[in-house]
Amino acid sequence: MAGIYIHVPFCRKACHYCDFHFSTNRQNETQMVEAMVHEMHLRRDYLPDKNIETIYLGGGTPSLLSEALLAALFEALHRIFSVSHGAEVTLEANPDDLSPRALAFFSSLGINRLSIGVQTFHDPVLRFLNRTHTGKQAVEAYRRARNAGFSNINLDLIFAIPGQTLQDIEQDVHQIIRLNPEHVSAYTLTIEEKTVFGNWLKKGRLVPATEEDEAAAFLLVSEQLITAGYGHYEVSNYARPGFKSRHNSHYWKRVPYLGIGPGAHSFNGVSRQANIANNYRYMEQINQNAVPATPETLTREDHINECIMTGLRTEEGVDLDFLRLTFQYSPTGAQAKLMDNWQQLGYAEIKNGRLRLTRTGLLLADKIAAELFTG
Repeated sequence: MAGIYIHVPFCRKACHYCDFHFSTNRQNETQMVEAMVHEMHLRRDYLPDKNIETIYLGGGTPSLLSEALLAALFEALHRIFSVSHGAEVTLEANPDDLSPRALAFFSSLGINRLSIGVQTFHDPVLRFLNRTHTGKQAVEAYRRARNAGFSNINLDLIFAIPGQTLQDIEQDVHQIIRLNPEHVSAYTLTIEEKTVFGNWLKKGRLVPATEEDEAAAFLLVSEQLITAGYGHYEVSNYARPGFKSRHNSHYWKRVPYLGIGPGAHSFNGVSRQANIANNYRYMEQINQNAVPATPETLTREDHINECIMTGLRTEEGVDLDFLRLTFQYSPTGAQAKLMDNWQQLGYAEIKNGRLRLTRTGLLLADKIAAELFTG
C-alpha cells in the first residue's frame, strides 16, 4: 500500500501562525497545476507499491482551486496511478470555500473525507490568527458538508493561543462535540520563527502561553474529547471508532508515500526527499523534466530514530521487538534506566513488547524520543 500527498501552495491570505509553504499570489495557478501533473508523470515509478490507498490534498488551501484545475489533478491521478477502490481521499478546506456547489463538486471527484480548518469558534481569536472566516461560518460550513452527504469529516482546532483562556478552549471543544465530527485534530499553537507571530515575538508584541498553560490546555482537550467517545490515537489526533486518518496513520507507520508540488515530502521506504519550497523554481525545474529535490538515503540509525519518534506519538507506541529483530537495536545502559524512570514517574509503560506513553507522558513525547535516539 502507498499514499500520495499533493501540496497546493496557494492561500487567500497568510495566517499569522503558519509556516507551511504557500503564496498569496495566485496568478500562476494554472501553470502550477500543469507542473504538478508533469511531476506525477516524472515520478510515476517512485513508489515500490503501485496500489494507492490514500490521497491527501493539503497546502496551502487546495479548496481554493477552480473546478477545472481540481478536475485536472484528479484526472491525472487516476490516469497515472492505480487508485484503489475505496481509497481514502482527503481535501483540506477553509469554511468559506464550502458552498453547496463546491461540496457537490468535491464529492463528484471522489473526495470522501473533508478536513475543515476551523481552528477556533471565537471571532476575536480568529481575527488575531488572521483567519478568513467567522465562528458562525465554520458551523454553517460543517452543516452544509453534512447535508451534502459527507460522512467523514475532520475539524482542526488550535489551542494555547496567546490571550486564550481555558474557558475559551473548553467552549471550543464543547462546540466540536455538539457538531460531532468523525475526527478532530487538536494542536498546541507553535510559534515559528518565519511567521508573523514569530516576528511579533522577537519585537515583544506577543507573549506566548507558558508550558504550564500549554499542558493544562492539552489535558483539558484530551479529557473532554475522550469523555465524549473519541479515541486519542496520536498526540494531536482523535477519532470515532473506524475513523482514524488512514493517510496520516501511514506517515506514523512509515508507509511509503509520494509528495507532489513545491515543498512536498516523499518517502519510498529507503530514502526521503523534499521538493524545493519555491513556486517559480519548482515549475522551472519540472518543465525541464527534472525533479527539484535531492534524495536523502536513511541510515540504520535514521530508521531507528524515526520509528522511535513516530511510535511514541501514537497509541500503539514503539514496537521494541520490531527494532530488535529488524535493526538489532535494544535500549541498554543509560537508555534502559531512562525507560525505567519514565515508568516510575507514570510517563510510560512497557506492555507486550511496546513502549507507550501515558496521557501525561505525551506532553513530553519529543523530549522522551530525543533521549532514546541513537547515533
